[in-house]
Amino acid sequence: MPPETAVKVEELERRFGSFVAVDRVSFDVPRGEIFGFLGPNGAGKSTTIRMLTGLLTPTGGRGWVGGRDIWTEGEQIKEIIGYMSQKFSLYEDLTVEQNLDFYGGIYRIPAAKKAGRKAWALEMAGLTGREAALTRELAGGWRQRLALGAAVLHEPSILFLDEPTSGVDPISRRKFWELIRTLARQGVTVFVTTHYMDEAEYCDRLALIYRGRLIALGAPDQLKREHMPEDVLEVDAERPVEALELLGKLPEVREAALFGALLHVVTADAATAIPALRAALDKAGIAAARIEKILPSLEDVFVSLIEAEDRRTAPSPERRAPSA
Repeated sequence: MPPETAVKVEELERRFGSFVAVDRVSFDVPRGEIFGFLGPNGAGKSTTIRMLTGLLTPTGGRGWVGGRDIWTEGEQIKEIIGYMSQKFSLYEDLTVEQNLDFYGGIYRIPAAKKAGRKAWALEMAGLTGREAALTRELAGGWRQRLALGAAVLHEPSILFLDEPTSGVDPISRRKFWELIRTLARQGVTVFVTTHYMDEAEYCDRLALIYRGRLIALGAPDQLKREHMPEDVLEVDAERPVEALELLGKLPEVREAALFGALLHVVTADAATAIPALRAALDKAGIAAARIEKILPSLEDVFVSLIEAEDRRTAPSPERRAPSA
């Protein structure tokens, strides 16, 4: 593995009986990159990260983390990485300081460095002066930052974050990502799993995983450019659920989805589609305040890719079993 590569996997696979959780995934992560592993719940994100951190043995393929082989050097990998799970991995009955002391012992931080690292973690988490507070009494955003401080207490070169902001309010999520970017600027490689599309925009590159398969890989702007050649229309119409069903049947519409109270419609040509959409809505008595072309979001790209993957893997009519 080249020294400038932090993580490398080739045809990585994990099966649980007949179920394939991770299906021959391959990618590289350069050192110092914020690499996002994006996908819905159950897509295989956590299974992949558990294999890379030495917590789960693969059933196929190869992988290296910091030059260490995930098959044979799992314990050595644990020494050079930081890991934060979506449950924050903190002991709620311990104080803030006791949690940091515990993790300092786990990571075998030398006594000469322990006080300095603990002070750094407290300052980073914004908890200086609250060392005696019980962890269970902290709000979710504070627990999250404390967990990050504990995960990087030993100054790992590679940091794995598994759904680290799940269930945390938007303001705390934004502050947490400011800490991630600070760590990346200091040279730490950050491998983060998420299903939040706004968080995905913060990553240098993204791997989109769906049903265990890697369906796209690239920088956010690259994914929008290369995987969304069609036009995207935003439709502000009354009775959006009814409008969605109606527009999804039009020949001009390739895909349609609800985005809050609005609709996003994918079409080959906006100039042709807009009057067709408006005419169909008018005929159905559904008022449309606005139909306009917009720049695609990552969510548009992801929905489009998932739709394409579902079409690709769906059984053809001639292969479907006859109904009883």
